[in-house]
Amino acid sequence: MPHENLNESASANDNRLGNYLKNRRTKLDPATFGFSGSRRRTAGLRREEVAQRANISAAWYTWLEQGRGGNPSADVLDRIAKALMLTEVEREHVFLLGLGHPPEVRYRGGDAITPRLQRLLEALPYSPAIVRTATWDVVAWNRAAAAVLTDYGSLPPEQRNILRMIFCDPRVRAAQFDWASVARFVVSAFRIDAARAGADAEVAPLVDELCRSSPEFAAMWRDNEVQTYGEGVKHLRHPVLGPISLEYSSFAVDGRPDLQMIVYNPATPADQERIRALIGVTPANPSA
Repeated sequence: MPHENLNESASANDNRLGNYLKNRRTKLDPATFGFSGSRRRTAGLRREEVAQRANISAAWYTWLEQGRGGNPSADVLDRIAKALMLTEVEREHVFLLGLGHPPEVRYRGGDAITPRLQRLLEALPYSPAIVRTATWDVVAWNRAAAAVLTDYGSLPPEQRNILRMIFCDPRVRAAQFDWASVARFVVSAFRIDAARAGADAEVAPLVDELCRSSPEFAAMWRDNEVQTYGEGVKHLRHPVLGPISLEYSSFAVDGRPDLQMIVYNPATPADQERIRALIGVTPANPSA
């Protein structure tokens, strides 16, 4: 008997994908999808209804739930995820169970950040913090960022792009102690951020634009270098504060592969005191 129980446990563990799909299926309301809710022995959609919505064989879907269907393809798992109306987290879980790796990233841009994330930025009164997209558009910032980095709110949305600022704005160039090194680092980090977020198609127009307008960008882009943004120290020539150093760290926004939050902490107590004194005065666009 203990041996039989062990086999049953191993079998259940091997069929985690089928068990999960069955669980999701039974939680759906048939009426939502135009199916009759009468004469159902169990709650949720029937297997053949999921198969119909996913455009796959009902027999094969049944075998998949029973752990007899073999290894599904990424395309089939994607169709089943859509048929079951899975969230992005649930879809990722299905891929991990079925294939052992997450799905290929699908870029999702354009959604506004949540009020909670904006409140998090504002909770850092003397540490400039921004949220940027995979195309390096700044979509959120706190008061310290407006005072120390750039008054993004005074710029049209299309001008809040960090690459455009670095390569096309002379004030931003002048604020860097070593513009060439900063620009090369920005290009290499931008390249890998876009690839990680699956946003190659979305960044193509920006890359084409900058290649036409900036020979320096075009040359750096052709080098095909990649670096992760990670953490480091940013040195700026601020128009009011003068030379200032900021330690920066980047953080992924959970559930949003298109977003990164960057926090810049004053590198020294003296830098923090100068920023503290500056808050309330928002300088012109000095540094990106």
